[in-house]
Amino acid sequence: MTTTFASTRIVTDDLDGLVAFYEHVTGLTASRPAPVFAEFRTAAGTFAISSSQLTNRLYGPDVVRAAANQTAFLEFQVPDTDAEFARLSDLEFVQEPTTMPWGNRSALLRDPDGNLVNLFTTP
Repeated sequence: MTTTFASTRIVTDDLDGLVAFYEHVTGLTASRPAPVFAEFRTAAGTFAISSSQLTNRLYGPDVVRAAANQTAFLEFQVPDTDAEFARLSDLEFVQEPTTMPWGNRSALLRDPDGNLVNLFTTP
């Protein structure tokens, strides 16, 4: 058996708002195969967003809690961290562009649900 990473999904109470945020940040357009689900397909994998109403109905009311994550980073590799920081100056960043000890140039912000988003460039 070969295991392949397929996707990461965020569950939210405001699907349209979160999709609009990630479309703005990534410059990608989400596909919406259902009104309660959206996904951004990339060569590295899929980033999905689903409505808490759908998720709670499918998996049970206590399985997920929207806007409660304080531990995971969603990381997007970009061509130029400083240029993305300037382009997205209307958003509130947690950390301005910084060179990490391992060489990446990184800028950190939070999405509307409080999830950490890292925009980084490799050396």
